[in-house]
Amino acid sequence: MTVVIILGVLLVALLVVVPLLERSSFRMSDTQMNKIGRWVLPLVIVLALIQLVRHMLS
Repeated sequence: MTVVIILGVLLVALLVVVPLLERSSFRMSDTQMNKIGRWVLPLVIVLALIQLVRHMLS
């Protein structure tokens, strides 16, 4: 039941956030996107390692 609630909240959030983002005039330059993109993969790896350690310890 919890999974259904989480999926419902995510669906509602997408239905609200996507139209708001499409209407906004916020744009990022290529250099800004490259700076952010450089951090995504290392942060995902760190998050995966932390979750692995938490799983092993519990």
